[in-house]
Amino acid sequence: MKSAVIYYSYSENTKKVGQILAERLKQNGEADIFQLESLDESNKFLGQCARGFNHKRAKIKEVNFNLAGYDLVCFGSPVWAFGPAPAINTYLDKCSGLEGKEIILFTTFGSGAGNYRCLNYMQDILAKKGAKSFKRFSVQQLKVEDKEFVLSEIMRL
Repeated sequence: MKSAVIYYSYSENTKKVGQILAERLKQNGEADIFQLESLDESNKFLGQCARGFNHKRAKIKEVNFNLAGYDLVCFGSPVWAFGPAPAINTYLDKCSGLEGKEIILFTTFGSGAGNYRCLNYMQDILAKKGAKSFKRFSVQQLKVEDKEFVLSEIMRL
């Protein structure tokens, strides 16, 4: 099985979870990992919240947008004010080759208040692109360092 793990991480929390997921996927085949890089990000918390809440897009560094060569595609984002980070929104808009694919969505979050709304938003976009099935998990920011916990969430899938 060939998998892709695509994520954005501002505070490194989502990166830690994405790397653990990629490690686990490599036990069943190949796993490529892509960290999105925002080129126009706000460094202020309230600015980030406003962009997340309003589902803004970001300018991102060029990355592979064609996912046709993968059997499984994973997308990860921090939850910013009930939504994904703008870099993930941009990637979701531009990516292709998802018809009939299995998708794993994962988030990292603080309070959890907007977690399901964020996951639902990403899933809706990907469903319109033809993805066939979705599995989802989330890790609270205080648990990202606990590799066993993160693996248990992954194994639940």
